[in-house]
Amino acid sequence: MNELIYVVDDDKNIRDIISKFLKNEGYRVKTFAEAEPVLPALEEENPDCIVLDVMLPGISGLDLTKKIRYEYTTPIIFVSAKGEEIDRILGIELGGDDYLVKPFSPRELIVRIKAILRRASMQEEDESNKEYTLGNTRISSELREFFINGKQVSTTNKEFEMLLYMLKNPDKALSRDQIIENIWGYDYVGETRSVDDLVRRLRKKLRKHDAKISIETIWGYGYKIVQD
Repeated sequence: MNELIYVVDDDKNIRDIISKFLKNEGYRVKTFAEAEPVLPALEEENPDCIVLDVMLPGISGLDLTKKIRYEYTTPIIFVSAKGEEIDRILGIELGGDDYLVKPFSPRELIVRIKAILRRASMQEEDESNKEYTLGNTRISSELREFFINGKQVSTTNKEFEMLLYMLKNPDKALSRDQIIENIWGYDYVGETRSVDDLVRRLRKKLRKHDAKISIETIWGYGYKIVQD
């Protein structure tokens, strides 16, 4: 194991605890007390995952995420004392891959990091330069690009993974549990509500760009993607 994890938190005690647990699991760790040095560090070495506090001095974790998402698809796990649903949804919408509310167990954080890294590794092994099309949309698994009417549409990590999974299974009803296992990993410990939040964001983007596909709800089960 040689994965690099960035830990960004202004609380030294939290940084030290997370760093200790990660190093004990065999990860390399780089810590930051504020957001400003993170972007220059990304240019030198892009980590495999970023553990990011939402409330930081100066540039907030949310604002940093928006800057990161201009250039990088690095998985981001938010950690925050703000546990309201609106805070969690905002974090995911801005490009976060997971959201943990403080105080949390460092072991739970480790589980979530492993799930994200395992999923990324499986995708790299499974996917070559494959493309999938439906209606006026096209997705490239290798380039990690999504197009509507030939125009590239920006997506977060989880949005892309959801689209790729669904476009590989057009007109097939996919349960929430199947989606969670394929997008977050089988040992994901979050809520199935994350699937609904992700679908809501994708529907908004598909409508905005006049996609000729839609995500249908299978009540009490899950979703499927169909050509309009």
